Amino acid sequence: MEPRNFKEILYQKEDNGIVTVTLNMPKRKNAVSPYTFYELYQAVEAMEKDEGAQVMILTGAKDPEETDPTKEAFSSGGYFHPAALEGLSDEVKSRLDLTDIAQKKFTLKMWRFDKPVIAAVNGLAVGGAFTLCLSCCDLIYCSEHAWVSLPFVALGILPELASSYLLPRLIGFQRAKEIMFFSERLTAQQLFDLGLVNKVLPHDQLLPYARERALQLIPPRGAAKAVRMVKRTLHQPFLKAVTEALDLENQGLNEAFKSEDFWEALAARAEKRSPVFKGR
Repeated sequence: MEPRNFKEILYQKEDNGIVTVTLNMPKRKNAVSPYTFYELYQAVEAMEKDEGAQVMILTGAKDPEETDPTKEAFSSGGYFHPAALEGLSDEVKSRLDLTDIAQKKFTLKMWRFDKPVIAAVNGLAVGGAFTLCLSCCDLIYCSEHAWVSLPFVALGILPELASSYLLPRLIGFQRAKEIMFFSERLTAQQLFDLGLVNKVLPHDQLLPYARERALQLIPPRGAAKAVRMVKRTLHQPFLKAVTEALDLENQGLNEAFKSEDFWEALAARAEKRSPVFKGR
């Protein structure tokens, strides 16, 4: 698929080597569907084939009708509505593995992708939106208005994108369990204090700062070959464990999606009430 044909993301390449990939479904707060991940995979493949595409900045589209920067969304997480598959060709549908809920194929693609990836988190990042950054981005910069929630347990499911392996190793098992068990909402400053993001910036400085950092990683200012070698060297020893985590996540997610608690959580959200779980 050519980047110009993307429907749910924007792929913008500049002459200086920066590629900005924007989650571009603002009316649903940039929620990511299986098709979104398919396009993200294609975006990475496009960069792999293009020597002139040297660094990716990943961010979320702003809703043109929203003027309050505190209400911007990087992404509101997973979008599982049947409408996500409407209008897709049979060929594209055949390429979507709906049992790969943990996004194993995409995550491993990102772990083997040696060009640097910078997340510019411009607003809320819920569930899979933040695990996308955590697992697939090398540097994470946040707007001061950004916040994160990992509401997997509240939905009767479990984390994905190998975050079940990565998060406890970044912040410790007890804190990771607490955040996951209770679906804590974390501010940008809390994320920084935990060591989960690299820097918190005034909202209007986020993208300029991400761009400046990107330029420092590529010629003429950055030794891009060394950056790529460092990334490969850091990632390679973890690939086996990340792969195992993704398999375990997929096993659990496919089981959880059939559970009464998951469907009760969805019904409760639709009906704007508290769920009544039965533990099955």
